[in-house]
Amino acid sequence: MKILVVGAGATGGYFGALLARAGEDVTFLVRPARAAALRERGLRVVGRDEEWTVEPRLVTADELREPYDLVLLSVKSTGLDRAIEDVAPAVGPDTAVIPLLNGLAHIDALNARFGARAVLGGVAKVVTTLDEAGDIRRLAPLAHLAFGEQDGRDGTVSARVDRIRKVLEGAGIDAPVPADVLTAMWHKWVFITTFGAVTSLMRGTVGDVYDTPGGPDLGPALLGEAAAVAAAAGHPVPEEERAATLAVVSASGSPMVPSLYRDLVAGRPTEVEHLFGDLTARARALGVATPLLDLATLHLRVHQRRVDGA
Repeated sequence: MKILVVGAGATGGYFGALLARAGEDVTFLVRPARAAALRERGLRVVGRDEEWTVEPRLVTADELREPYDLVLLSVKSTGLDRAIEDVAPAVGPDTAVIPLLNGLAHIDALNARFGARAVLGGVAKVVTTLDEAGDIRRLAPLAHLAFGEQDGRDGTVSARVDRIRKVLEGAGIDAPVPADVLTAMWHKWVFITTFGAVTSLMRGTVGDVYDTPGGPDLGPALLGEAAAVAAAAGHPVPEEERAATLAVVSASGSPMVPSLYRDLVAGRPTEVEHLFGDLTARARALGVATPLLDLATLHLRVHQRRVDGA
């Protein structure tokens, strides 16, 4: 199977590195600057008492000529439009595209460009980051990539999904096929907006917020709003998943923050529109009140205007 990984950052780079280490035919589509760094150092994975390197096969957008069997699309939503155009030569009639973004707006964009049949739903769960040297640093052992056909609703697994699953599992990636991948994407969206809003609104870690008077009430309130939107859209969040999200955002002393928070405090662009703007717009269309999520959206939009120099 010929695999193209779009992006060699903390998420796509980690999955791609695992696949390459397992001997799969993997190529990374990267920008010229990232290509130069990877050619010099290799694609390095460090942390959790391990360090290993793969020598990646690289291609830049102007060099992409032929279709691949599988495209793993792992970019920030702010770079999605450009990535779609860059990767177009790699998407042929039999190509499967698995996007690893949070939220749902990217599915509409990919469907419009490549057709819904080419695009699978995907939910990535890893705890990695790029360090100052450009290496992928593992912060937890998780390597989970759930995926499936967009129109899969009854738990059946298509032949191409089964083939991809075997390749991923052979590389040590946990690759379940949910009964309904779009529901799984909604549930991840609820988690990431709750986690992101708690930390970004209060400009602190989970523990900073939870250990402050009044702080323990914030996580449940935000989760209640996000879950209400999902339920109104036809994707209610099961009680065990709500409990798991609350456990993350309601932990005394926890140093945890999402990547959105790290981007915010570093003065970088955030995925405010893709994650929060889209969710609150859907809430309004569905008649669901989301005052705290609206506030988080406004807060992040003010930051984004400053970043953009508006």
